Amino acid sequence: MAKRVQLVLNQDIYKLGRSGDLVEVAPGYARNYLLPQGLAVNATPGILRQVERRREEERKRLAEMKKDADVQKVALEKLPAIQIEKQAGEKDAIFGSVTNREVAEAIQAASGIEVDSRGVDVPEVRKLGSYSVEVKLHPEVSATVAIEVVATAAAE
Repeated sequence: MAKRVQLVLNQDIYKLGRSGDLVEVAPGYARNYLLPQGLAVNATPGILRQVERRREEERKRLAEMKKDADVQKVALEKLPAIQIEKQAGEKDAIFGSVTNREVAEAIQAASGIEVDSRGVDVPEVRKLGSYSVEVKLHPEVSATVAIEVVATAAAE
C-alpha cells in the first residue's frame, strides 16, 4: 500500500484536526480534496517552523489572558457587596429574579471591570438579602462576588 502523507491544516476539519495541526492522511485524500480546496499544505521544514512559532505566540497570548484574569479576580474580590435594587412584596419576596446580566452590569458600574454575563453564575434569588455570585473570568480563573438584593425606594 501507499505511504501516508504529512500535511499541515490551514483550517479546522471535523474529525481530522484543528488549524495548524500536523496530520497524516491517505495520499488520495490529500491530493484530491485537502490540497485543491486549500484546506492543508504539504509539511515542509519551513512550514513546520512557522506552525511552531504560531503555537508559541498563542501560548504567550493565553498566558497573558490568564494573568489579566488573575488581576481582575483580585480587584473583584476586594469590592464591597454590590447592591441590586428589586421591587419587593410581602415577606421580602422579590418580583421576578436577579439575572446574570443585571449582576454583570452592576459589577461594571461598581468597579469599571467589564464582565461577560454568560460567565456569571447567579444562585436562585427569590428574597431580599445577601448572596454570593461566581464570576468566571477565564477557563481557569473564577472570582466570588458578594451581592446584596435590596428593595427599591417606593415612589409616592
